[in-house]
Amino acid sequence: MKANLPFAALRTFESVVRLEGFGRAAEELGVTQSAVSQHVRTLEDWLGRRLVIRGGGRATANEDGLMLAAAVAAGFGEVAQACNALRVQPGESLTIGISCLPGFAFIWLMPRLIDFDQRYPDFPVSILTSGTLANFATDEVDVAIRYGLGNYPGLHVEPLMTERVFPVCAPRLLEKGPPIRTVEDLAGHTLLYDEVAEIGGRPPTWQYWAEETGRTLPRPQRTRRFGQSNMVVQAATNGYGVALGREPLVIDALSDGRLVRPFPELVQSQFSYWFVCPPAALRTERIRVFRDWLHHEVERQPAITDASLAVA
Repeated sequence: MKANLPFAALRTFESVVRLEGFGRAAEELGVTQSAVSQHVRTLEDWLGRRLVIRGGGRATANEDGLMLAAAVAAGFGEVAQACNALRVQPGESLTIGISCLPGFAFIWLMPRLIDFDQRYPDFPVSILTSGTLANFATDEVDVAIRYGLGNYPGLHVEPLMTERVFPVCAPRLLEKGPPIRTVEDLAGHTLLYDEVAEIGGRPPTWQYWAEETGRTLPRPQRTRRFGQSNMVVQAATNGYGVALGREPLVIDALSDGRLVRPFPELVQSQFSYWFVCPPAALRTERIRVFRDWLHHEVERQPAITDASLAVA
């Protein structure tokens, strides 16, 4: 039975379920969408049951599909870890491959990695920034820091940090422009929008913040939309408008005064950051060291205080 397993179809199916689409899976695997569809159909015919619900431009696994995708992800992850272990020779420097979103990498992770490098010079870090989920079976990635609801079947998943959301802006925006004392005052400013990917739940948008605080957003003077969160934060610190700050991504700028909060309300986001890796990865020292260091950095992250509120 093991020799007859359709490994190519299983790998393709796992990619489809993880990325929730035939097109995205085709892009990741470097094949046509038709080839991906054929692989999934072949697997379904081989098993004698449907695994994927097709429609609306998306592919969603049913209960059987989720169970199989989790098993495939776990199995391929174990294989990848075993291969990586075999490729490492005694005395070699052990690089830690990390996958995360670009905004998180640039704003939160990279400034803190200097400390990790000084503490653990034998464990160099390589960062893969991408808006799509890393494939542990094929990418040069050991761990991922993922943003969302934490549903990653077949992988070791542990919470890294939650986030709260709240409007932020540069102090000089308030010095040279109209004051912001009420939500209605946002009508005189540019609102900066972070295009959060559709990953389920209620994403932390301006509308989400308004609904959670029982307010109605006015029509702003203008809006600016960005595809990466680091661009939103940079635009806000440069005084180009008011952004909806996501706590981990703006906490350093709040602490050093580059950003301020015009309103005191802090709204809990449904999304969190998660430490994710194949279960076998935690058997290696370098992954455990990096995991523990990440949690230490989260614990010593500055707190939000009233000092970050804008002076009325």
